[in-house]
Amino acid sequence: MVMLLTAVMIGGVLLTFALIVIRLSDRTPTLPDQIELPNGAKAQAVTIGSNWYAVVTDDNRILIFDKTTGKQRQEIAVQE
Repeated sequence: MVMLLTAVMIGGVLLTFALIVIRLSDRTPTLPDQIELPNGAKAQAVTIGSNWYAVVTDDNRILIFDKTTGKQRQEIAVQE
């Protein structure tokens, strides 16, 4: 009886682990092949939202782009 309970619990843990791996493996973010930054700015970091992405540039700006069109939505100057 104890062996059966142990086997069921081990199977449950393995099944839970497999479901978590399957669920999280399909979360690859998508970005366009090329991002055009204005005035020769260079990217330092990228953050992805649900329908936008933001690029932090080397000249202390955050540029927010539309994910569908690729057009710049907003520019935020970062003060030091």
